[in-house]
Amino acid sequence: MLTVICEKPGLLRAESRPTPEREKGEVLLRVRRVGVCGTDLHIFTGNQPYLQYPRVMGHELSGTVESADAETGLVFGDTVYVMPYLSCGTCIACRNGKTNCCVNIQVLGVHRDGAMTEYLSLPAQFVRKAEGVTLDQAAMVEFLAIGAHAVRRAEVRRGQRVLVVGAGPIGMAAMTFATLRGATVTALDSRADRLDFCTSHLGVAAAVTLGEGDVSQLSALTDGEFFDIVFDATGNAKAMQRGFEFIAHGGKYVLISIVKDAISFSDPEFHKREATLLASRNATLEDFETVLEAMRAGKIPDAALNTHRLRLSALPNDFATLLEPSAGVVKAIVEC
Repeated sequence: MLTVICEKPGLLRAESRPTPEREKGEVLLRVRRVGVCGTDLHIFTGNQPYLQYPRVMGHELSGTVESADAETGLVFGDTVYVMPYLSCGTCIACRNGKTNCCVNIQVLGVHRDGAMTEYLSLPAQFVRKAEGVTLDQAAMVEFLAIGAHAVRRAEVRRGQRVLVVGAGPIGMAAMTFATLRGATVTALDSRADRLDFCTSHLGVAAAVTLGEGDVSQLSALTDGEFFDIVFDATGNAKAMQRGFEFIAHGGKYVLISIVKDAISFSDPEFHKREATLLASRNATLEDFETVLEAMRAGKIPDAALNTHRLRLSALPNDFATLLEPSAGVVKAIVEC
């Protein structure tokens, strides 16, 4: 089977590998679609803190069942999505229902080889029917679930003022689900094309360009009170530290991004606001189901989000083009 490996930062290589043998309790999948995530771009550029090379990237995937045990309820040809956070089920996090931050977590494409290949055999509990959605949609569920999880974790309510810093796919996912909960959402980013997309397709109330005068604009949008909830989805340490400035008194700050750096903030400013600081990592099955329900109801502009398509065989030559801002990539999908 064709497999694409990231040998080291900046180098992808295609090779032929044996098709995996399905073990008892596993599902053998024919991989059909793989979404390219910011994590994959960070792996390619050498900026992913949890990874060792070489690695087969890819954790946003959909596929069809080749074979499965009868008790799974899955049969040949079923369209499925994959929960790519392979959790142990026994650690303190798993026992408390937080499988997304399992102590022993193995994330496909990060801790173990992922989906940029033609076949995968995975434990059955992480493979789910993708009923009522297409292969393309099923491959987008994971990144949208990260945004849905962050919004659920922040307990966003109707009428709240929400700021999302960083208008990449994860930031867009947070904007989407905050808006669906009835919040008034503002996007902050340096790229005009991304902000235009957010206003045109995601229903955000306002878009502010990062740079001189952005603080005064954000202040004006909130009558000087700033935001009930601020989400950071930048992957930039300086931006994450600056985001503390935008929290309203009594507000929350949710860090969806992860960086290798230490993050610091002014304790007096943090305390006088009695602010709440939250990390948001991955997603749970509940968040995946939230996304699927919204997709089936036509509330996700998935066709607009999918701006680029590539073939698996073309990745070694074409992957780097996804890093170019001029390409206008929101979500690229690899066809296997």
